[in-house]
Amino acid sequence: MSRLAASVKALPALLALSAAARLFAADDLPSQMKTVLDAYAAAEQNAADPVGMEPVFYQGMIPALLRTLDPHSIFFDPDQFEQLRKMEQSTQKGFGSVVSLLPGRVIVLQTLPGTPSAKAGLVPGDEILAINGYLISRLDLEQLTQLLSQSRQRPAQLDVRRTGAVRLMHLTLVPEDMQAPSVERAFFVGAGIGYIRVGSFDQKTAFEIRDAIEKLGGEHLAGLVLDLRNNPGGVVESALETASLFLDPNATIVTVRGRHVPEKTETVPPLAKPYKFKLAVLINDKTASAAEIVSGALQDQDRATILGSTSYGKGLVQSVYPLSSGSGLALTTALYYTPSGRSIQKPLEVQHPGEGGTFALGATTAHPNEQTVFHTTKGRTVAGGGGIHPDIEVGPAPMNRLRAVLEASGSFPNFATEYLRDHRVTADWEVTSQVINLFQVFCTDRSIQPSLSDWLSEHDYVVNRLKTEIFNQSFGVEKGDEVEAQRDPVILKAVETLGA
Repeated sequence: MSRLAASVKALPALLALSAAARLFAADDLPSQMKTVLDAYAAAEQNAADPVGMEPVFYQGMIPALLRTLDPHSIFFDPDQFEQLRKMEQSTQKGFGSVVSLLPGRVIVLQTLPGTPSAKAGLVPGDEILAINGYLISRLDLEQLTQLLSQSRQRPAQLDVRRTGAVRLMHLTLVPEDMQAPSVERAFFVGAGIGYIRVGSFDQKTAFEIRDAIEKLGGEHLAGLVLDLRNNPGGVVESALETASLFLDPNATIVTVRGRHVPEKTETVPPLAKPYKFKLAVLINDKTASAAEIVSGALQDQDRATILGSTSYGKGLVQSVYPLSSGSGLALTTALYYTPSGRSIQKPLEVQHPGEGGTFALGATTAHPNEQTVFHTTKGRTVAGGGGIHPDIEVGPAPMNRLRAVLEASGSFPNFATEYLRDHRVTADWEVTSQVINLFQVFCTDRSIQPSLSDWLSEHDYVVNRLKTEIFNQSFGVEKGDEVEAQRDPVILKAVETLGA
């Protein structure tokens, strides 16, 4: 959700139903509420099966009411509301390992020193075969992600296979509180051009970005690639602070408008001292919320070139209202607008019970832009309609049959594990023709036998992937990411744009 502005006013849970009054005359609310309660009383007394109050209201009436508003307004029962409060804390439990997820496979790439994974003895190259009795081989990626998320909440029993070991290892990992930085990577991708990947917007994100910039060279950088791909957003105040690192003092960042929310425009502090180097921002269809506020502001103020694909389009302000009995309500109360006036929120689809389906909302309170064309500070045309549209569209690297087979089979990380068992690599190690030959034999032994022309056409891809996985397991995933960046078409285009 975009923002957690908790209300100090506690409302009885049943009064959440008062929004149903929009179906009736405003002055007829008491009689209509009586009808709702009479219907419940009749069901409770006469239904064939017992009727409980909590299922009726918590799982039925209140969620049904909210579904007529928008997909993001949510009712939380007491247990769910307590989980929400815990999620707002800055720390999360985890094991301190980085893994490669493949259909039916989990391979360890890195274990962080002093974490539960390292203490239990996990090392890069280990393959996790089962977690708490659940066989990894039987799970698809979505199921696997859910299992890993759930396993971090309590001690986990792992069955692990290590290359060269005769027997499986049975390890117990106890999760610990840890705080992962929102700035995940920072390195150079070109001459004087830095790269920073931001995974989310947390309380300290702007500070972490500034710190990363200074370590890369600060104002002396020739340019910066700010990667917000797959960034779901987070703390809006942090997004405002991040935009202020690059925009001139008093420049508009975002405006908030709602039916019962006073309009408010957020601007860069008057004493701000922004960086002046060239800037490129990377986005995709999973860039959302606070990340869209940053990219939209930098685009509308002509401060950055936006590359990638259109962002998700989640520009909702949500307020959280504690209700009685420990329950809660997250309600959409306003929308975010970029400096040019674009609504970040894409058109919503809402359910209309009894009207036969789902309908898209057009130019309404939920999506007020009737126009689709807007202009930046310097007069450039930018598209509306929800989400942030890139200045330069660049898709991900194409996937063909050979690449799909090599990735799905885990050929690259598995070969890296075997190779590193017999070879030591240094920071200047490169993939030689001898390494390629070993990899081809490795694939042949596993019934992967593409034609010579296929091998030749994918030579550069194979070289990069092999070096990436070998560096992942030798030096950690940050070094592997530096190698992978060398073949990322969006990063390469950004570097070309900044160097122009």
